Amino acid sequence: MKKTVLTFGIISGVILLILMGVNTFFAERIGFDRAVIVGYTTMLIAFLLVFFGIKSYRDNVGGGEISFGRAFTVGILITLITCVFYVVSWEILYYTVLHDFPEKYGNYMIEKSRAAGATPEQMAQELEKVKEMKALLDNPLLASVVIFIAEPLPVGIGMTLISAAILRKRRKQVEVPV
Repeated sequence: MKKTVLTFGIISGVILLILMGVNTFFAERIGFDRAVIVGYTTMLIAFLLVFFGIKSYRDNVGGGEISFGRAFTVGILITLITCVFYVVSWEILYYTVLHDFPEKYGNYMIEKSRAAGATPEQMAQELEKVKEMKALLDNPLLASVVIFIAEPLPVGIGMTLISAAILRKRRKQVEVPV
């Protein structure tokens, strides 16, 4: 199981790292709302490796059989490796090229509020949310935990559950006539 999990987890993590990096550099050009959609789509693409990892384990190690529990275990371990890649990538990007992300995102949110006809009080609330986000992102440990739990993990858990349910396969009981 270790080889399968590491192989598919690392491949999935590298795919997510590359796609996230590309999305990050185009986020301002395509707009932050679209960048979020593209970001979660790239996560889904990377987490497809969970399905293929479980299938590989079932076919190559399990002799064509796998229980839901074992499939879930393989899938969640691949997911955790992928999530670690995501968080480490985000932290590296934030402290190198995205150090001004909170300000740019904040300006975007304030302009969006202004265009929607927000009151000065509502815009002040948006500005306060941006300040809170910056404080969170400036704390690497807290940011890592929140990013890990809030962004890739739910997508990975969903993909793991779906993949384990689809790929579970038990040996058929052969009835012997009496």
